[in-house]
Amino acid sequence: MAVMLAATLLGPALASAMPPVRDAVLPRLAVLGRIQPGLWALRDREPDGRTRQQCIVDPDMFVQLAHPGPRCQRFVIDDQPVTGTVHYSCPGAGHGRTTIRLETPALIQIDSQGVTAGAPFSMAVEGRRLGDCPAAGRRRR
Repeated sequence: MAVMLAATLLGPALASAMPPVRDAVLPRLAVLGRIQPGLWALRDREPDGRTRQQCIVDPDMFVQLAHPGPRCQRFVIDDQPVTGTVHYSCPGAGHGRTTIRLETPALIQIDSQGVTAGAPFSMAVEGRRLGDCPAAGRRRR
């Protein structure tokens, strides 16, 4: 319990102590290099979970599903060929910890939790690649 409390209290502090990432290349998980970009169905893994479609032009987008858009500071916790975990901090927007597990290049499992807009979040998502992005959805988010 003490370890969990310390991790909860120190995680954001450690992330904010990291040097800022400007236009530098963000740390990238090895598993992301094995995931195919394209149109993906993202299904919440809960009873009656909703499914949404998203054009993923860069698999790196899977790391910050709860914080799309901002360039956040990242710390790689675990980096294996088929699984990886990242802690990220988005100044003024929150932070999160995401684990991505590859089943195939077109099927992944994502578990993420953290804080966004001042409130905690926790999500478990299954991602399935549907095909290529429609022409209008190919621009980078």
